[in-house]
Order: sequence, then structure tokens, then C-alpha cells
Amino acid sequence: MKVTTSRKSKARGIISSAVLGMVILLPPTLASAQSPDEDITFSRDIMPILQDNCQECHRAEGIGPMPLMNYEDAKLWAPLIQLKVVNRQMPPWHIDRTIGLQKFKNDRSLSDDQVEMISAWVNAGAPEGNPADLPPATQFTDATAWSIGEPDVIVNWEYTVPASGPDLYGDIFTTDLVGKMQNGRYIKAIQTRAVDDASRRVVHHALSYASPGNSRTDQGDDQFLVEYASGKSAEIYPDNSGVLLQPDSEVRLSYHMHPIGVETNAKIELGIVFYPEGFEPEYRRWSKQLGQRQSLLDIPAGEVVRTDGYVYFHTNATITAFQPHMHGLGAYQCLELIYPSEGATAKTELISCANWDYNWHTIYNYADDVAPLVPAGTVGHIISYMDNTDSNPGNHDARNWTGDGPRTIDEMAFSWLGWYSMTDEQYLAEIERRNLMNEIASADD
Repeated sequence: MKVTTSRKSKARGIISSAVLGMVILLPPTLASAQSPDEDITFSRDIMPILQDNCQECHRAEGIGPMPLMNYEDAKLWAPLIQLKVVNRQMPPWHIDRTIGLQKFKNDRSLSDDQVEMISAWVNAGAPEGNPADLPPATQFTDATAWSIGEPDVIVNWEYTVPASGPDLYGDIFTTDLVGKMQNGRYIKAIQTRAVDDASRRVVHHALSYASPGNSRTDQGDDQFLVEYASGKSAEIYPDNSGVLLQPDSEVRLSYHMHPIGVETNAKIELGIVFYPEGFEPEYRRWSKQLGQRQSLLDIPAGEVVRTDGYVYFHTNATITAFQPHMHGLGAYQCLELIYPSEGATAKTELISCANWDYNWHTIYNYADDVAPLVPAGTVGHIISYMDNTDSNPGNHDARNWTGDGPRTIDEMAFSWLGWYSMTDEQYLAEIERRNLMNEIASADD
């Protein structure tokens, strides 16, 4: 196997050969997660883990491929459960646990102890134990409920995708919000969802924009709201920030859909939760696709290719969220910050790296006390790896060259970053606040 950059030069930089081995997704070694304690039972030990981390998706009407609601379900799938949790493929949280920041608001990963317990249970023959040890059944909300709570407003789009043909791109408009808002309102949480399974199968991505003045010809002033792709969760902004939605805006959906062999009526909804009318948060929050590669992607058959992209921060900022984006050949992506320096050597910091699974466009929301603080003049460096070998389970055909393009079978590499800008006074005040927090934590230790 050969590793190249997008310019065909020797791969170098921050990704070690050990990490690159993870990128290629070699089969996991289950023995490393075994526990000497064989007195682990489903009823007492495993069911609470499934309730807290798995059943939200693995239940009737959930998006998981099979239910894991009782012992019979879990025993049937025990070897696969072991494989997925030991390989850190499930629950779908793909942040590299050995690099960068590790405190997130929406972390749904299992602890090392939980992984070891599940593996030991499977290795012991998946014993049931005493049913009297089972915890009370979890009462879940309706699987079709919004994860942001009941939205203040919901806008809808529909589009009929033919049974066959090329990928489809275009815009759909809705006037659902026109005349509904007298003044601008700040968004606290927002979620796009494909309404049913058929819609999820045909929608590759859907980007929503607010169009002030309802202009359908000049979209240069349109404001980006939120992105949807497979496995994407809702966006819930930090309490001190929000996205401003201007009044009387049409909402434009920029779509990419692909036929699946049967005519499909794709239904997409956008739900918005507002701050109270008249409320203005301290910071205005933004989200954009940043760090696009610097040259056209060139991914030969049988090779792993690295590509690099950059973004310049003109103002002080707090980065609130990191969401990698690639297609089927994507394997691994990192966010590095290159800080401004008066000397010959700039200081760099590797913030986050994540393994990539196209089925889960996960947004990683940093905890407030560790969200990266970025001084003006910082460069964000997005480092992406594409794996065009047979060892990549997302590869459609490792015999073929692949390059740039919007189609599902093409490739792209950038990150969706969430951030808000800060004045010098706000930036210095936040540094002082965090320093004080660290002093208090050190004193408590």
C-alpha cells in the first residue's frame, strides 16, 4: 500500500504511522478488552449500558438496524456488539481518544471500563443472570420527536426523486416564515431531519439558508443556517450565543439527492427553537464549511492520500464545534491551530482528530471550559486522509481512481466549524476566567 499527499509528495506532518494504521481500519484485537471477571451478567451489568447508550436508536421505530431492548435481542447480536464497541464504531463517537481535547457536551462514547465489561460478558458466553437484577425499563420519547424539544417554528419541503438517473442538485424555497416575525430573532437550537426512512435513503445532504428580501436570483446575501447529512444531530448553541434570523426571510433548501431504484417522495423538515423575543445573547454564532483542500483531490487506486486546507481567523474567536466532512473514502481528519507568532517558528496545537464514518456526520460540541480560544491571526489547518484501499469498508471500489466532486461517489474534504467572534476585551476576560477556574481546581486537588 502507498501513502501520498494530494500533490504526490511523501506524507509527513502530525499523523504518526501508528495513527495511520488506525485509519486503515485493521480488524480489532478483542482479547485486549477481556476482563478476568467472568461474573458479569446481562441483567445486572449490561442492560444499564444498553439503556444509557444504545436503546435510543436500537428500539422499535429507532434508526438502529435491530432492537436491543431485552436479553434475547442482545444475546443474538452479542458477537457483533463486541466487535463494534471494541473497535469504537458504536456508539457512533469517532473522536480519537489519544489526541487533543476530550471534553464535549454531547459525548456518547463508552468508557474503557464499559467496553471491557461488554467484551468480557460476550467472552463468558453472554450469561443472562437473575432477571430480578434488571433495572426498570427506560421510558423513551416517541422516536419521531424532535431532539431539540418542540420547535417554535417548523418549515417543510417536499421533492419527488425519480427511480433512476443522475444525482440531483437544486434549491427549494418555502415562505413558511414570511410574515410570521416582526423582528429578528436569535436561534437557540436548530435541527433538520428527513422525515422517514425513504427520505433518509435519498437525501445525501440538505443545507438551509435564510433569504432576506426573498430574492431568488441573488443568493450572495443569504445566511447559512444549518446542514443536514446522514447521522447528523441537532445543533444546540452555547447559552451565551445564538444565530440571528432576520424577519420576513424565505428559507432556501440547497439539496443533493440520489435515486435509489424506486420513486421516492423526499420530505424534509427544519425545526427552530428561539430565544425569547427581544433577547440578544452576548455572542452571535456562525457556522461554515472551512478548510477546503488547497488543490484538486487525486486519489489513485490502492493508495491513502493526505490533503490539507486552511482558514484564516481575522478576529478573536471561540471555536464551539468541530464536524469533519468527507465522503466514502474518508478515513481520518484533524483540526490543528497555527497561532500567530513574532518569531521564526509558529506555535501549533492539535485540537481534535476523528476517525470517519460516512453514515455518521457527527458534530463534536466542545465543553464551554475547553472550547478553543483563537486569537486574531490564527490559521486553522484541516488535515484529511482518504483511503482508497480494500481495507476501507466505505470504499465502493478500490480499483478506481477518485477525485473531487459533489456526487456521492466523488470526494471532498473540509470541516464544518462553529464559532463566535470576540472583542479584545471579551477574549482577555475569558482567558482570565479560565485561569481562575484552573487555579481553583488546582487548589481543590
